[in-house]
Amino acid sequence: MIAAKKNVAVLAACQALLFTNNATLIALNGLVGFALAADKRLATLPVTSWVVGGALTTYFASLLMKRIGRRAGFTVGAAVGIVGALICAWAIYVGDFWLFCFGAVVFGAYNAFGQYYRFAAADAAPVDFRSKAISLVIAGGLVGGLVGPTLSRWTRGLLPTDFLGAFLALIAMLVLVMLVLRLLHIPPPRPGEAKEGGRPLGEIVRQPAYIVAVIGAGLGYGIMNLLMTATPLAMGVCGHPYGAAATVISWHVVAMFAPSFVTGDLVRRFGVLNVMMAGVALNFACVAIALAGVEVANFWFALVLLGIGWNFLFVGATTLITETYRPEERAKAQGANDLAIFLIMAVSSFASGVVLEARGWEMLNYLALPFVAAIGIAVAWMMLRRRRAPAAA
Repeated sequence: MIAAKKNVAVLAACQALLFTNNATLIALNGLVGFALAADKRLATLPVTSWVVGGALTTYFASLLMKRIGRRAGFTVGAAVGIVGALICAWAIYVGDFWLFCFGAVVFGAYNAFGQYYRFAAADAAPVDFRSKAISLVIAGGLVGGLVGPTLSRWTRGLLPTDFLGAFLALIAMLVLVMLVLRLLHIPPPRPGEAKEGGRPLGEIVRQPAYIVAVIGAGLGYGIMNLLMTATPLAMGVCGHPYGAAATVISWHVVAMFAPSFVTGDLVRRFGVLNVMMAGVALNFACVAIALAGVEVANFWFALVLLGIGWNFLFVGATTLITETYRPEERAKAQGANDLAIFLIMAVSSFASGVVLEARGWEMLNYLALPFVAAIGIAVAWMMLRRRRAPAAA
């Protein structure tokens, strides 16, 4: 247990650095895209490119770590992230929109590797500590919520070329990630483990619990990404200053991760499906507040509720999916899950800019509603199945 807690602490620190970078990108990518793109409808394409980079890498990342181990795999991801940040910085310096999008694709690979911090904690923890380990690692993102947007404000105008300083600062964060990873001690794969296949992937993903977990995590992330990506742009359209938008994003990221200190305990006490259903309710409340007005307070309350709702869905879904695979199946089961998440995020981030430009903030929130309802229906269906199972026995 002591070793598991130490690994959780290291992985939580890596998660903090990951989301420091991610929060900076969330706050700035759309604005950089708007500044560089000739067609302003493409303003959020760099965000989409970042997500696409993760989607292209995530399944490969899972299989690679099965072969070379978690620490080596996470180090590879950070190194690729440095390359992506350098490309983005150069693109900003020369004013090249499409090169910036390419750099965002490369940088997205780091995010893909980093998403497995939570699974690394779960796989190395005892069963009774698993949900707590997942939630504590995810809680590390709280630091990103506090540091990321603040870092973007301090470094955005640090150099004569707007935004350049912020992207160079990301490189320092990635070097720090590589240093912290030296403290991670997860046993390397056993000889021959990489060749152990287990059940076919199709059989694993057809399990009801796996389907509900993917719907909860994937659509939950997609809804969050749809509304969060558009928020800085929408607030600018409404006449609010960048500082207000950065503050809203900062509190949103805090709301995403601060509940993780208790989410694992809530899962153990009330059950994973009840926690996920609470996340659905919070998403509905977020949309209701966003539709009630466009003052800074509306954006703030809506994004805080969106963050907490995402946390309940994501921690719950991650816990649920760990119930669906055997140790030798974890790489492909986790990889397929995160691939689905990244694909949904790619669609939602691109749709965010297009819908906002064409139909506005209000329509964007209406668009989220059927997807929130879909998660609620899936979770309710799983609840019903589990209630019927003891009766049938």
